[in-house]
Amino acid sequence: MAQHGGKGPRTARKQQGSGGHSGADMVKHRGIPSRMSGTDFQFTIRRAAKEGASRILRRERYADRRAVDRAADRMFLSALWEVFGEVPFERGNLDAGRLSWLFGREVVAVDDPFDPQDYGARLRIDRAAAEASFPQIFAEGFGMESRDEDDWDGEGDWDAADDAADDGADDGADGGADGGVDERRGGSDGRGGASA
Repeated sequence: MAQHGGKGPRTARKQQGSGGHSGADMVKHRGIPSRMSGTDFQFTIRRAAKEGASRILRRERYADRRAVDRAADRMFLSALWEVFGEVPFERGNLDAGRLSWLFGREVVAVDDPFDPQDYGARLRIDRAAAEASFPQIFAEGFGMESRDEDDWDGEGDWDAADDAADDGADDGADGGADGGVDERRGGSDGRGGASA
């Protein structure tokens, strides 16, 4: 079985100002790809939204979902497993839409009460549910280190240059605080609505 290989979550705190439901800062998780290469499936956001964090809710996964939608779920959960394992983690810059496809099943709330619009909300992977839904993630040799470079876009690690670019960026010029992709949709799978 693939093991959680890290020495613990790699995160960086970035001061985001006040407002919203998130408090003063948002954790930027290092090691999580920003998106699935060749798609609009976003895994992380670059900066906190001025109006506050988008709500995480449970989205139903229907049997007729496209293969690329299922692959995005698998790749995102695999990245989360590689970075966090079963250790609780803050939502931080993880995309609310992408989390919503896993929330309430493979990814569960740690906090009680849970605030679905808080960047500081704590989550964890339910290994039993994750292994039942995505057994290939836990199979030998499926870890992130064994994937082709073409699977990831290479924008997952944050560094000082990214943070400096964020500080000088005009949030309105790029179509929104999340890089132009509405994180509430979880990418562009064409379904729009969701079940709570």
